[in-house]
Amino acid sequence: MTAMSADRTMIKIAMSAPYLARDEERDLAVRWKDDQDQDARNQIALAHMRLVIAMASKFRGFGLPMSDLVQEGYVGLLEAAARFEPARDVRFSTYASWWIRASMQDYILRNWSIVRGGTSSAQKALFFNLRRLRAKLARGDSNLTARAIHEEIAVALGVSVADVQTMDARLSGSDSSLQAPSIAGDADSGERLDMLASAEPLPDEQVSGMIDGERRLKWLQGALTKLNDREKKIIRARRLTDEGATLEALGAELGISKERVRQIESRAIEKLKSALVSANPQMAAAC
Repeated sequence: MTAMSADRTMIKIAMSAPYLARDEERDLAVRWKDDQDQDARNQIALAHMRLVIAMASKFRGFGLPMSDLVQEGYVGLLEAAARFEPARDVRFSTYASWWIRASMQDYILRNWSIVRGGTSSAQKALFFNLRRLRAKLARGDSNLTARAIHEEIAVALGVSVADVQTMDARLSGSDSSLQAPSIAGDADSGERLDMLASAEPLPDEQVSGMIDGERRLKWLQGALTKLNDREKKIIRARRLTDEGATLEALGAELGISKERVRQIESRAIEKLKSALVSANPQMAAAC
């Protein structure tokens, strides 16, 4: 059986299911709620499958299989049946609509693009309403610029103009593999990935950075010789390790107060600056 014929069979079964009268719907809901009667829950779900199919048809414009949308909607329908409170005297279809729509929308957001969109309520509203609002505004005033349309949509949905522009660009394009040929139809042109600019420094910049780093390390090692043993210990522990020691810890180790450690550290830093500038006058501005 093809996917299309399967869809038709499913729709035929759903449309042939009998409608439930209000009292009958309530009795089934009570049986499920109080007695965990699975048959009662299934009857409620089957009677409302036409609601799932009708809602799935509204989302066909996102290019996902109708059968998948219906399946996701059915999951939402079962969730609604499990949570339905018959004592509230609300028709099940009214309650279930929200769960069905939410289930389909989550599925679309997960599968429409390999790049996940925003998951906040505002971003979801933008994703599902942008095309409709844009078409409505364009019909109302054909002279509106794209910027003006984006601004009006941003106000209507409570998002920024930048968010509208970004989402519009995403909805207007399609995903493209970085492994695809950089020139369409030319397998020898290399991959698109090869055309991306690297964020890494250029080779000459890397070499220059290594040389500068080695030079600065040599200068620092020379300046450290101007410090006494206690000053070196404090500077190395406080400034030259990934996790600098605290004043309290060094004070306890050296048998002095943390304030005294701070004073020694400050004096040692001044001595280092003086030694570095003395040996390398070009560093005066940096120090």
